[in-house]
Amino acid sequence: MLKDLDNSFSVLEKRILNVTKNYQNLTEEYLELSREHDELKKKYEEERKNNQVLAEEQKKIKLYSAISGNPDHNRLMKNHINRLIKEVDHCIAELQNSGL
Repeated sequence: MLKDLDNSFSVLEKRILNVTKNYQNLTEEYLELSREHDELKKKYEEERKNNQVLAEEQKKIKLYSAISGNPDHNRLMKNHINRLIKEVDHCIAELQNSGL
């Protein structure tokens, strides 16, 4: 009886050690994945900012191309000029409403 009890405690002790070991491994893995996640998050933000810069550059290139007379971008130039005219008209209306 005492021997069976001792065996049971031994088995239980081994299981507890295995659970503790697994917990430590999972904790280390979590920390590693957390660091990797933070690095990927930073990289994503950098790439997103870079993408925005490139998109703005592309818009400028199209506008410059339209200004230089490229027929493929004439519509872009007309739209840009119309947008600027509307903005100027809006500013004039605001100045008239304010009494200046």
